[in-house]
Amino acid sequence: MRSLGALYVIAILLLLAAPLVVVTGVSLNGGQSLNFPPQDMSLRWYGALFQQPDWLGPLRNSVLIAALASLLAVAVALPLALHVWARGGWLGRALYTLGVAPFMLPPVITALGFLVFWISLGMYGQFSATVVSHAVFLVTLPVVTISLGLQAIDPALIEAARVMGAPRAKVLRTVVLPLIVPYMISGYAFAFVLSLNEYIIAYMVAGFTVETLPIKIFNSLRYGYTPIMGVVSVLFVAIAVAVFGLIGRYGNLPRLLGAERVRE
Repeated sequence: MRSLGALYVIAILLLLAAPLVVVTGVSLNGGQSLNFPPQDMSLRWYGALFQQPDWLGPLRNSVLIAALASLLAVAVALPLALHVWARGGWLGRALYTLGVAPFMLPPVITALGFLVFWISLGMYGQFSATVVSHAVFLVTLPVVTISLGLQAIDPALIEAARVMGAPRAKVLRTVVLPLIVPYMISGYAFAFVLSLNEYIIAYMVAGFTVETLPIKIFNSLRYGYTPIMGVVSVLFVAIAVAVFGLIGRYGNLPRLLGAERVRE
């Protein structure tokens, strides 16, 4: 049974790794083709990504949108999670449900709602509209991670600070916030990685006005295939591995996933 289980796990891992292997191989083609195995292996397309203006612009847009949207998502999620944790009640549950609601709906429905909203405000196609839309859509991630961090705080620490005469604001600043900083960073990192890869909302909100890398890839498919598409995919995977690897190395991944609770 153990050998069958090991074979099953190996088969699943191979299936998960196969697309990445193919995409990586495609990015190494020397010519402008998507052959696998690659022909005339070369790293020329990795350099081309950072040299061609028509790809540098979308790369800059994607990174900037992801950075700003993730920061805004954390700024919204922090007070929401704090209120739910401190107050509770039906209002807290309603706010928490509202915070996780964007991930409950299909992205197409959410994107359509954003499209109608920004058109009605006359802001369709603007950079700021794309940032806000990504932040609202991804706010679920920092809400969940920050909530997990708050739940992991030992109530005795809060009680001790209050017994010593610390006002509520000081308890928040000196006890609560330092303990949940890793969870805020993790929520930011999760939102950043997903924002980089997000296509549907960016396309519906910005169209061709604010071109991100995912939109650029789909637009390029109309005019021909190029290994740069594989390079972008490898870059996204590398960023995700680096971000989640750092979280796993320096953070408490089991607790972030809700599998660990504070022991009395």
